[in-house]
Amino acid sequence: MRHTEFWARMERNLGEAYAHVWADSFVIGTLDHRTPSEALAAGVSPKEVWRAVWEVRELPDSER
Repeated sequence: MRHTEFWARMERNLGEAYAHVWADSFVIGTLDHRTPSEALAAGVSPKEVWRAVWEVRELPDSER
């Protein structure tokens, strides 16, 4: 997964404006207690970050 696909999924599930706000502020334990944005900046793969977001947001399997 590329960063563009990650952000497209975030925006589809959270809305265009809120996706970035949420990714900058919501800390996820499985990302070493970082926000999705921090994890991406630290080099964590977008696929791994998406898995963590998918899990914590309890999104449907179709979004996996």
